[in-house]
Amino acid sequence: MSSNHHGLRRSRLSRAVASAMLFGAAGAAFAQEPAAASAGGSDKPTDVAGVVVTGSRIKRTQIEGPSPVTVISSAQIQREGFVTVFDALSTLTQNGGTVQNELNSAGGFTPNGSPVNLRGLGPGRTLLLINGRRAADYPFPYNGQSNFQNFGNIPSAAVDRIEILSGGASAIYGSDAVAGVVNVVLKTNFDGDKLTVRGGTSTTGGGDFGNVQWVGGRSGDNWSVTYALEYFADEPVFAFQRDFMDSTDDNPRPTPELGNNQPTAAIRLNRPGNAANSYIAPPAGVCDRFDGEFVRFNYRTVVAGTRAVTNLGPACGSWGDVGYQTIANGNSDWSGYLYGTYTFGNGLQAWTSLQGYHSKSKLSGGTEAISGPHIDRTGRVTTWFDTGFNTNLNMQRLLTPQEYGGFDAMYQRFTEKSLDVAVGLRGTLADRFDWDVTLGRAEYRADRTRPRLDGSAVTDWFFGPRLNTTGTPRYRINLDRLYTPLTPAQYRAMSTTLKYEAESWVTQGSATLSGDLFELPAGPLGFAAVVDFTQQGYELNSPRSILPTVVETYGLTGTNGGGDRDRYAAGLEFSIPILPSLKASLAGRFDKYDDITAVDDAKTWGYGLEWRPIESLLVRGNYSTSFKAPDMHFVFNEGSGSFSTVLDTYRCLNANLAASSCTGTVYNYSVFATSKGEPTLTEETGESWGAGLVWDITDGLSMSVDYYDIKLDDAVTTLSSTYILDNEGGCRTGLTRTRQPFQFAADSAFCQEILSRVTRSGAPGEPTDRVTGVRSGPVNQSLRHVAGLDAALNWRFSTQRWGDYRWELGWTHTLKHERQLLATDPVERDWRDDPGNFDFRSRVRGSVNWQKNDWNATVFMTRYGSLPNWQETGRIAPYFLWNANLGKQITDKAKVTVFVNNVFNKFHPSDDGYDSYPYFYSAYSPIGREISAQFEYQFH
Repeated sequence: MSSNHHGLRRSRLSRAVASAMLFGAAGAAFAQEPAAASAGGSDKPTDVAGVVVTGSRIKRTQIEGPSPVTVISSAQIQREGFVTVFDALSTLTQNGGTVQNELNSAGGFTPNGSPVNLRGLGPGRTLLLINGRRAADYPFPYNGQSNFQNFGNIPSAAVDRIEILSGGASAIYGSDAVAGVVNVVLKTNFDGDKLTVRGGTSTTGGGDFGNVQWVGGRSGDNWSVTYALEYFADEPVFAFQRDFMDSTDDNPRPTPELGNNQPTAAIRLNRPGNAANSYIAPPAGVCDRFDGEFVRFNYRTVVAGTRAVTNLGPACGSWGDVGYQTIANGNSDWSGYLYGTYTFGNGLQAWTSLQGYHSKSKLSGGTEAISGPHIDRTGRVTTWFDTGFNTNLNMQRLLTPQEYGGFDAMYQRFTEKSLDVAVGLRGTLADRFDWDVTLGRAEYRADRTRPRLDGSAVTDWFFGPRLNTTGTPRYRINLDRLYTPLTPAQYRAMSTTLKYEAESWVTQGSATLSGDLFELPAGPLGFAAVVDFTQQGYELNSPRSILPTVVETYGLTGTNGGGDRDRYAAGLEFSIPILPSLKASLAGRFDKYDDITAVDDAKTWGYGLEWRPIESLLVRGNYSTSFKAPDMHFVFNEGSGSFSTVLDTYRCLNANLAASSCTGTVYNYSVFATSKGEPTLTEETGESWGAGLVWDITDGLSMSVDYYDIKLDDAVTTLSSTYILDNEGGCRTGLTRTRQPFQFAADSAFCQEILSRVTRSGAPGEPTDRVTGVRSGPVNQSLRHVAGLDAALNWRFSTQRWGDYRWELGWTHTLKHERQLLATDPVERDWRDDPGNFDFRSRVRGSVNWQKNDWNATVFMTRYGSLPNWQETGRIAPYFLWNANLGKQITDKAKVTVFVNNVFNKFHPSDDGYDSYPYFYSAYSPIGREISAQFEYQFH
C-alpha cells in the first residue's frame, strides 16, 4: 500500500473518526448550518494537521491508535436525550460497576456525589481530567472511606466532547489511571451565540426540571474568546411518589410461614428474645394519634431453626415510613465557563481558562427512629432494665414528617462550589517542536447540613436519668411521651442542625515538548516529553458530636480527616514507525511522591503496536503498567464510624444453625464499626493489555472489536463488618456460615488478627454475648482481575428520498472477574458469576438518528445485562431502556425538539424474591418516563 513518510496521509477510517470528533469539536459551526447541510455521512471530513487524543501527548493525524478511545460529543449527548454529562456517562458500556447513587445513599456519606465505576474496579480508580488537567476530588470521601471524583458538576453547556480511555494509563497520566481516564474537553473557538432552553417532568409524578444554556464566542485576527453559562434546576422525588416502593407491603416475598407482609414497627415496646406475647400492647387509640401515619397491628415472628410461628403481640406499625426518603435529589445549579486566547506576532499564544460551579441541593434520608436510651461515648443502648416494668426491654419509636414540621424540615442540604483556573503559553520551537506550559488551580468546597436528634436530649425526654452507674443500664421509660406525637417545637428542642465542611484542591503545573525528532526509513520518529508537579489535598470537618470517639448525636456517626500530597513527575513518549504499515509507541514515566506514607516513587511504562495491512484495517495491541497511590482518606482518616445490620455468624453457628436459618433480631442486628487511616498502606500496582482491530468497511461503515485485560495487585479496600464477623465465627467454631470446615486454625495469625477486631459484651436476656464493636479499616487487597470484550459499530448512509441515517452501537461483555481479599484467602476465580456480585456482566448502548430537510429524530437504547436474583438462586432477565426525540428546524435560527426518555416507562426487571427495601436493585432508576421540550436559537 502507498504511504506518506511524513504521516500526513490518513486512511478513510481515520478520516471518519476524525470527522466524528470534529462534528462535536466544531459544534457551533455545524449547529449554525441549515439542517440539510449538517446531515451526517455524505460529505468528506476536513483534514486536520494533528490532534492530541486521550492516551497520548503526541499529536497525530490518525485518530485511532493502539488503545481504544470512546468519544462522546456534545451533539451526541443532546441527540440521545441527556441533559447532564453524568447522565450520558452512566450509559457507557464500560461503566458496569456498582456505585452509590441518589437512590441508595440518601442517608450516607456522599449522597450528592455522582461517581463512575469503569470495569467494576471502583470509583477511585477512574481519573477525571478537564482539558487534560486533573480535577479536584469530591470533598466528601466515598462511603466515608476513600476519595473519588464527582462527574455531576461538569457543565454540559461547556462540553465539546468527552474522551474515555478504558484501561491503565499511568505511564501517561500517573496515579489513579488504573481502570481508565475520562477527559472532558471543553469548547474553544466558538463563533456566535446559541441559547437553549429545556423543561420537562416525569409522567409518574415529581421530577420537574428546567435547563437554560447560553454558549457563545467571538474572535479577531489574533484573539478569541468562548463562554458558556448554564442553569439547571429540578425538584426532589420521594419514594412515596412511586407506588411500587411507597410501602413495606410492596415486598414481593413475605416470610413464607407468615404469608403476608407486616408494617414497620413504629411504636414497639417489648421484652427481648422474641418470646411469645413479648410485645407490650400500647393503650387503645395510641396508634390513631399520629395523623394517620400508624396503624395497630398484631405482629408475629418465625423461630429460627424450627420455623414455628410465634405471636409477639400488638404494636403500632407504619406501612409508609419507607417512602419518606428521596430517590432523586433536588438541585439548583449554576455553572460558567470562559476560555480566551491571544496570539502574539511571533506565533506565541497565551490562553486562559476559567470554570465555575455553584450548586444548592436537598435530599431526605427518611425519618429518624429511637431504639433506646443514649449513653455518651457509647451510643444507643438497645436493651435496658426498666424499673417501671421490672424487666429488660427494648423498643422502637419512629418519627413522622409532621413531628419535624413537614418535609422541608427533614431535608439535608448541600452547598457546593468549585473553581478551576488555568493559564498557559504555547508555541513552536525551531519550526519543529510544539511546546506548552500550563499552570492550574482547582478547588472544590462543599457544606452539608442535616437535622438530627441529640442523644442526651432524647434520653432526657423519653427515659429520664439513668438510675445506676454500672452494669446493665437502668431507666424508667416515660410512656406518656412515648405514645404522644412530638410537636415541631419539641423536635427542634431535642435536635440540632449538624454542619459539615469539606474542601479539596489541586495545584498543578506542566511543561510539554513534542514533535518529530528525525526521519526513519518508514517515517518520522515522534516524541513527547513532559514534566509536571501536583500538590493535592483535602480537609474534612464533620460535627464533633458524630465522631466515633464522641458519639453524642443519636444514631449517627461520621469521619474527619485532612492532609496533602506532593508529586513530581517526568515522562517520555515515542511514536516509532517500523514499516510503512507498522508503528510502535513507547511511554515511560517516573513519579516521585512526598507524603506520610511509605509510597515514595513509582515507575510505569507502556507500549503499543498499530498495524495497517490494508488502508481500511487497523490491527492494534497495547500493554501498560499502572499504579495508584493510596487514597488520601485511607491515609489521613482521623477516625470514622459506620452502622450496618449484619449477621452475628458466631451466634448463629453456636446455635447449631446455618446462616440461612438465622433470621430475626437475635442473629441480625446493627453493629457499629470504626476505622482509622493507615499510613503503612502501599501503592496499588497493576498491568493491563489489550488487542483488537478497527475496520473501515466502507466510507460510511466501520466497526471495532477489542479485548481488554486489567490486573490489579495490592488494591486497597476496607474490611466489611460482614467479612470480619464471618471469619470471627469461623475462627471460634471451626465452621463457615454454611457449616463447612473453616480453613484457618483458631491459633493462626489470621484468626488472631480477626479476633482482635471484634469486641463483645454480655447482653441480658440474649443467648450469647453481643457484638458491641468492630474494628474495620483499610488493607491492601491482594488481587483484582477483570477481562472482557468491547465492540462498536458505526454506520452512516444517505438516501435522496428518505433522508440521512446514523447508526451507532456499542457493547461490552465481561469474560472474567477474579478477586482475592487477602493473601490468605483463596482466589475467587468465578467472581463474575458469583450470586453476590451485582456488577453487570454486559452492557449495550445504541442509537439510530434520522435527518431530512428540517426534521430530525433519534431513538436511543441501553441494555443492562442479567444480574443475580436477590435469593441467589438464579438470574433475572436483561433490562432495556429506550429514549426517543423529534426535532424541527422552524427557522434558520430556531429549532424545537420534543424528548421522551424511558419511552415505555420501565422501572426495574422483575425479581419476586427481592425482599429487602426498595425491593429492586438500586442500579435501576425508579424515575420512570420523562417528557421534555427544548427550544434552541442561534444568534449570528
